[in-house]
Amino acid sequence: MPQQKDIVKIAIQMPGAYPQLIQLDQKKPLSAVIKEVCDGWTLPGPENYALQYADGVQMYITESNRLDIKNGCILRLTKAPGRCAEDLYKGIQSSDAGVLCDSLKELAGVSKDVTFAQEFISRDGYLLLVKIVEDSNESNLIMMHTLTAFMQLMDHGIVSWENLSSVFIKKIANFVNAKATDESIQQVSLDILENMVLSSHSLFLQVKLEVTMERLIAHLQVTNQQIQTKAMALLMALLQTAGDADRQEMFVFLNKKNLRQYIYKNIILSSGLVQDEMAHYLYVLQSVTLNSLEVRMRMPLDCYSQEQRDILHALRQAAFETDSENSLSHERRRSLCAKEFKKLGFSNNSNPGQDLVRTPPGLLALDTMHYFASRYPDAYSRFVLENSSREDKHECPFARSSIQLTLVLCEILRIGEPTSETGSDYHPIFFSQDKLLEELFCVCIQLLNKTWKEMRATQEDFDKVMQVVREQITRTLSSKPTSLELFKNKVNALNYGEILKLRQTERLHQEETLAPPVLELKERLKPELLELIRQQRLNRLCQGTMFRKVSSRRRQDKLWYCRLSPNHKMLHFGDIEEDAENPPIETLQDKIPVSDIKGLLTGKDCPHMKENKGKQNKEVLDLAFSITYDVEEYSLNFVAPSRTDFCLWTDGLSVLLGREMSSESMRSELEILLSMEIKLRLLDLENISIPDNAPAIPKPPTNYNFCYDFSHNEQ
Repeated sequence: MPQQKDIVKIAIQMPGAYPQLIQLDQKKPLSAVIKEVCDGWTLPGPENYALQYADGVQMYITESNRLDIKNGCILRLTKAPGRCAEDLYKGIQSSDAGVLCDSLKELAGVSKDVTFAQEFISRDGYLLLVKIVEDSNESNLIMMHTLTAFMQLMDHGIVSWENLSSVFIKKIANFVNAKATDESIQQVSLDILENMVLSSHSLFLQVKLEVTMERLIAHLQVTNQQIQTKAMALLMALLQTAGDADRQEMFVFLNKKNLRQYIYKNIILSSGLVQDEMAHYLYVLQSVTLNSLEVRMRMPLDCYSQEQRDILHALRQAAFETDSENSLSHERRRSLCAKEFKKLGFSNNSNPGQDLVRTPPGLLALDTMHYFASRYPDAYSRFVLENSSREDKHECPFARSSIQLTLVLCEILRIGEPTSETGSDYHPIFFSQDKLLEELFCVCIQLLNKTWKEMRATQEDFDKVMQVVREQITRTLSSKPTSLELFKNKVNALNYGEILKLRQTERLHQEETLAPPVLELKERLKPELLELIRQQRLNRLCQGTMFRKVSSRRRQDKLWYCRLSPNHKMLHFGDIEEDAENPPIETLQDKIPVSDIKGLLTGKDCPHMKENKGKQNKEVLDLAFSITYDVEEYSLNFVAPSRTDFCLWTDGLSVLLGREMSSESMRSELEILLSMEIKLRLLDLENISIPDNAPAIPKPPTNYNFCYDFSHNEQ
């Protein structure tokens, strides 16, 4: 007695007969099941019959796939694969055009089933199809059924594509090249050629020789989207299979024909939306084209290359116009060059080529800098000269920024990465713009300078600025701009303030999606972490800070030091010398009791900013703060050396006054601490013993060959 799980209740149909409802015993041989069904309809010769799914993909039921049958399935009793293959084999050889056409049409349908395909191919039936194509004497309808059946049979991988004759390949190529051919024939012919190209390099060479690129481009312009898709697929196969020389030759031809403009106008703009398959091919075309830059990206600068050295000096001369340098002595000229390379932002100003040995971005960074300087000389000069006039710590280094920006663009555009099989994230801007990387660089290097100013960044903030710029570029490209001008407008509108707003909105959204217990935990942790930040601020005030005095004549030559006493009851301050560092509290003669402090003022409300109204720039205003004492008649005025120090001191003074801290630094630190603490609290530490003592430090390694040399890389 079979178990219940081995029994499947199904219905079996046959034309002209009532359906049979049976309980299929999965342990019984399939031949025995078919015999019982035939006996139910009194059909002789059960070996000539097979079961097949009646709905969906009508596959034959075999011993290997019978377990996929589910309760309620509807099957159909039909001719066995061998008998069907034999009948169709004979029908294809019929001299009657009607019989031939019907046989080929049926063959195109049943060839999707691998069981049938094996039977038909074992009789060399596919050679009959090859002969029909080679003779090309039949009607378009017969030819379409022939090619469709052939493609279905070859899809199973039973027969090698390399077994096909050159005559057959030429005939298929002729269907693609011909201007007046049935669209269905062209569509399946493009499909066949794509599979040939992907199967072997020898077939790639034959197809490349037979199919003209002009016809492929023409197929991309037709209104039939299926032909567009198949033509794009063949083009992608040719580009992916080609060697470097062949691919470069094809790129040159396609660029001359403005292929990307064809696609942009006739596919992207005309249809508005691109179907998934076409989107994948557009992604592949973009990837293959951009990956042609990989060679430059992987190649470091050659210090012995005169051409590359000339480009470096051309960058310097274009920025500073040193026409008279030839009249200088060798040493003076060398010193001048080093000084100007430093202003350009090279870290190794005596040998700037060393900055470009890092791969990636390698020579690609030199290419983008040179393109910007030669294509947009005014913008290039403005960038360099504007930053040369800033304080050293506030200047945005052009060379260092360019090298890092080129690397960021390579990562965003996935240059050098293998083309994803499932990728469809193409950029419409690519199809409307030649030299996409270079033009994007020119827009983004100016964006970087703009963002640098908005963030009031110093050299220490370089990585933070690059993170913001990466986010600006990524967010803008995700909106799928269709032209460089549109990208430029959108990315410049997405300034630093907008980025902060977006981050805050996304953070709030994430918090809203958190489970109530997590939100409750977060609120419980806040007081503890705020107290930690308060203590850190007070400790920082106890360490003290050196400030510069800003007089009415804007002289900044006097220094003074201020620090909080260890018991937090007294502020000590006094003048110090330039070389003094962390002076002892006893040497600071002046002091103010914390209990006498009445208020904290910032920015333009400070007395020393009001005295010099109109003379202070925004940078000084943003760093100014004052404390008032003795019934607000007196004040102690500060200009912080950096925004970080401004936040630390205003927060610390607020704590002393019993107020809430309000700086952006405090908010950022609180978010980081909350995030880390919540993650730690949510760790599954059950049955994990936490040691009371720190683990022992392991012995040093026997060698340090694994160490990476960061001397020429971004820190």
